[in-house]
Amino acid sequence: MLRAVADTNTVVSGLLYRGSERALLEAARAGRCALYTSAVLLAELADVLPRAKFATRIAAADMSVARIVRRYARLATRVVPARIGPSVPGDPDDDAVLACALAAGADLVVSGDKRLRNLKSWQRIPIVSATDALGIIARSLPGP
Repeated sequence: MLRAVADTNTVVSGLLYRGSERALLEAARAGRCALYTSAVLLAELADVLPRAKFATRIAAADMSVARIVRRYARLATRVVPARIGPSVPGDPDDDAVLACALAAGADLVVSGDKRLRNLKSWQRIPIVSATDALGIIARSLPGP
């Protein structure tokens, strides 16, 4: 099964909005791919979700930030991130995504962050959009 690490921006979009990011989370729920995370990434998710711009969406879902984070934590397998040096100039949060991907033996990093996606790949792990990830997942599934 394809192993992926989703950047926090992808997770937030998937949890709160419709689109390819949500479809990625649904693919994981359906067992078509496996998502991985770390304590650092879960903490970042818990830090980002309370922002005012998400308040309406969270209220509409009738869930607390803590509950949303717990639901994602149950969906994704938690790993202890690998120790890596700075890899994304100007954004140490992105380094946490890469450290998680390395520890998880990920096949993909999924991100909406241009700075991270501009790397194209890191340690031979492709860095792709959610839309591209869905295509890769579909191609990786056994045929009928």
